[in-house]
Amino acid sequence: MNGCGIARDAAGRGWSVFLAEMGDLGGGTSAASTKLVHGGLRYLEHYEFRLVREALLEREVLWGIAPHIIWPLRFVLPHHRGLRPAWLLRLGLFLYDHLGGRKRLPATRSLDLRTDPAGAPLKPEYTRGFEYSDCWVEDSRLVVLNARDAADRGAAIRPRTRCTTAEREAGVAGA
Repeated sequence: MNGCGIARDAAGRGWSVFLAEMGDLGGGTSAASTKLVHGGLRYLEHYEFRLVREALLEREVLWGIAPHIIWPLRFVLPHHRGLRPAWLLRLGLFLYDHLGGRKRLPATRSLDLRTDPAGAPLKPEYTRGFEYSDCWVEDSRLVVLNARDAADRGAAIRPRTRCTTAEREAGVAGA
C-alpha cells in the first residue's frame, strides 16, 4: 500500500519512479491489515494531534477519490470502570471527530446501552458506550488502483521483482 501510494504521489509530481515489489502488489503488510482507513484514534492518547489530524484529512481525501471501494463503518465502544473515565473517552472522540474536519461520516454519539439496540448482545454491566465512525477499504483494489495510476503517470511498476542493489547515477537530481 505505502509503496504504491508513494509511487503514485512521486510520479504525479513528475519524478522518475521505479517500484520493485518482491512479491505481488499488496501481498505484504497490506494483506494482513485491518482494512480500516482510520484516523489514528490510538494516537490521541499519546497527544499526537498533528498525526491524527493528517490521518483524518487523508481519510477524507481517500474516501472522496475512491468511494467505490471505501465504506463508512460504525464502532461501538462499551464503557466500564476499568477504562478511562467516560468523560475523557467522550472528549477524545469529540477531538477525533473534529481534528480532521470530518464532513462525510456521522458524528460520535453517546449510547445508553440499556435501551440502545447496540447494547443487546452485551453483559448487563455495560450500561454506557460510544458509537464512532471510521472507514473500511477494499485495500487490494486500492493498491492496484494506486499502482495503475502511478504507471499511467510514467512510473515503472514491477511486481515479483527483487531489488538487490540500488545506485545513484551521476547527474541525477538529488545525487
